Amino acid sequence: MLAYLVGTTLCIAKVEPPNYNFSLDAFQSFKPGTSLEDIKKKYPKSELIQEKAGTQVIKIYVAHLRYKFPVFIQFKNQIATDFLARLPSYFLHDVFHASLISRFGKQDSYLKKEESALYTWRGEKDGIKRQYFGTCTITCFPVWYSEVSTQEANDKNYSPLTQSLFLSLNRK
Repeated sequence: MLAYLVGTTLCIAKVEPPNYNFSLDAFQSFKPGTSLEDIKKKYPKSELIQEKAGTQVIKIYVAHLRYKFPVFIQFKNQIATDFLARLPSYFLHDVFHASLISRFGKQDSYLKKEESALYTWRGEKDGIKRQYFGTCTITCFPVWYSEVSTQEANDKNYSPLTQSLFLSLNRK
């Protein structure tokens, strides 16, 4: 009888995805417009990735429960212009995408190629363009999330991290 009770209890146990309690508020500290000084106060361990012509790119790690993931932040004159977060692959796409829709509304554009998709929120209301890229294998998971100031995104001479990081990876 005890084995039956234990077995039925295990069968009705609630299973939650690893990112069920992750909040987009974790990205508030380095949204476009935040100063480098303010970010370094909260994240003193940062690594300088690139510095040229008045811009800098640093890498920090955001801790959430038992894992850490990298966030790359680009600065122009010591002010954050954009960031790109490389999300853990064990996050579930459905949960993360739903949290983005809940916070910012339905995406403005969607591009799907094979088993990957790019979602874009243009940021006409708050001046921040948001992009989220996810892919599927056996399950679907997020790959990266990015925010960039729309003022910078519209500047032809500006290269957002989503572009510059991937271009540098392809050159190697």
